[in-house]
Amino acid sequence: MKMLNKMSAQKRLIVLGFVFSTILIALISVLALFSINDNLDKCYKYFGQVISKSLAIESAELTRGLSQNTLYNTLRTHSISILESNDDLAYIEFRDSKDNIIYSSRMDKICPERTARINSTSSMLSYEDGSQKIIGTVSIGLTGSVIDGISFVTRLSLIIAFIICWLTIGSIIIMNVILAMRELNLLYDGVKRLSSGEFGYKLDSKNASRVVRELYKAFNDMSEKLRSYNESSIESLMLEKNKFEAILMSIANGVIVCDSNDNVLLVNDHAKQLLDVSDDEIIRTNIRQYCDNNGIDAFKEKIDEFKNTPIAEMTDKPLEFNIDVSEKVLKSVISPMFLQSGEYVGYIIVLIDVTKEVEMDRLRSQFVSNVSHELRTPVTVLRTYSDTLANMGDEFDYETQKEFLGIMNKEIIRLHDMVNDILDFSRYEAKTVKLEKEMRDVTEVVQECVSRAKILAEEKHLEFVVMIEPNLPKIPINYDSITRALMNLITNAIKYSNDNTIIKVRAEKFSDYIVLAVTDQGTGISEENQKKVFDRFFRVENSAHTVKGTGLGLHLVKITVEKHHKGEVFVQSKLGEGSTFGFKLPTAEKLAELEDLELTKG
Repeated sequence: MKMLNKMSAQKRLIVLGFVFSTILIALISVLALFSINDNLDKCYKYFGQVISKSLAIESAELTRGLSQNTLYNTLRTHSISILESNDDLAYIEFRDSKDNIIYSSRMDKICPERTARINSTSSMLSYEDGSQKIIGTVSIGLTGSVIDGISFVTRLSLIIAFIICWLTIGSIIIMNVILAMRELNLLYDGVKRLSSGEFGYKLDSKNASRVVRELYKAFNDMSEKLRSYNESSIESLMLEKNKFEAILMSIANGVIVCDSNDNVLLVNDHAKQLLDVSDDEIIRTNIRQYCDNNGIDAFKEKIDEFKNTPIAEMTDKPLEFNIDVSEKVLKSVISPMFLQSGEYVGYIIVLIDVTKEVEMDRLRSQFVSNVSHELRTPVTVLRTYSDTLANMGDEFDYETQKEFLGIMNKEIIRLHDMVNDILDFSRYEAKTVKLEKEMRDVTEVVQECVSRAKILAEEKHLEFVVMIEPNLPKIPINYDSITRALMNLITNAIKYSNDNTIIKVRAEKFSDYIVLAVTDQGTGISEENQKKVFDRFFRVENSAHTVKGTGLGLHLVKITVEKHHKGEVFVQSKLGEGSTFGFKLPTAEKLAELEDLELTKG
């Protein structure tokens, strides 16, 4: 606590934020571990029930019509074969309808070293004359070795992932803050020295970032010029003043110099470009009167805050804020200016274009939000149905249980596809990744994708129309990635198609390319959104397109086709009529030509 009290407010905030982040990540890790272990145990119990029920059905069929003399030997032989092929089974025990033991591997001392951790019993049923009759029961014991291994690997992976995430985020935040403040403090120290008359003082730009290095360079030039001004005549000073203004105009960041009455004395070209103003509109005007895109005074409130804060505090920590101008986000830093005597004479506003950084932060936040929402839905469904089957499975008939399993399987496939999208995004974007290709017939790709998608299409009563040009040549492709790309287009068409409509899938040769395209009869996409649909994280959000997703699917199609196959993606759509998504893949000769051209340019 004594150390915290001695720190500045900024450092205390950083330390407390870092400690809070550590505690929060640790709590999330512990809660995640408990949740995963709980779900694994429930799934494992359900797995035991499935095994016992399967064994009960199989054994009922196997022992049907057997005499008592052969029944024991048949069940014993069957049990031994199962126990020897599965290390996770501790025992198998059969009882008749009167609960008398027919055969028990424990009594037979088969695998005595295995200890049962989970037990499950299911009835063997016989169907005679249309009626159901219980002819006995099957009991099994599971050792839990598989679930223990999965649980250990899961805990270890989760712990490592959270540690790496925590260290990475913490390091980036701390290093960025330290470097930014160090560079600003050095600049402030240099300005202070100049204001005190130490002309010629230079800043060391060796370890500074590229943008700040340019600013330091300009500062050093300015400092050297001031030294020359101090030693020269009035005429020389005026000449050097013009040179100084030229240097200021060439600084990469925008710079605005204001006097103590908020009048703009000097502004460089980059600042005028960022603020979208001319000399007449900004020079000698009051900076408080400048308005952003919304007609709001962009600087007035912050200048008031700057002036109401002690100068010493502003000197140690310049005021930072963002403004929106002409679809740009500008980071603004206000620092005070002083004469050599220490008299306050005005302030400098440095403008830095951070539009791309802000947009990337927004996209990352949107992506995390989408993925979190997408993960929450299938996990909730899986947990609900698994809990229901685990706690009340005996109360449901076979068809209901089968329906539950079908729903759970569908959600697992959804989770699998989502994880694959995220993993493929990371893998395909890497510069060093090169997909292996082989000569394949795209007809196989089309047929496999349509076959896999028919189950999804049946839910909305959609019909596929497949049009494949005869005698298409084989082309060099990575079969798995192209299949995944076409499947992505087909599943998107299913999601956004109206019920009882047709989806067309076509494959044809066009010049030196093979074209694969999917056409739906959905509500279509506007021209504005057509330009962005293949961008990463982008999703069409309106009253017609409300299907959730990560925003990675079409971007992965673009990376797969254009980066790894030298092809081209395209989209054609009209609102109210439907959309056509597709891509072109070059033939072997065309691909070789494109790769040679790429090597020549490289």
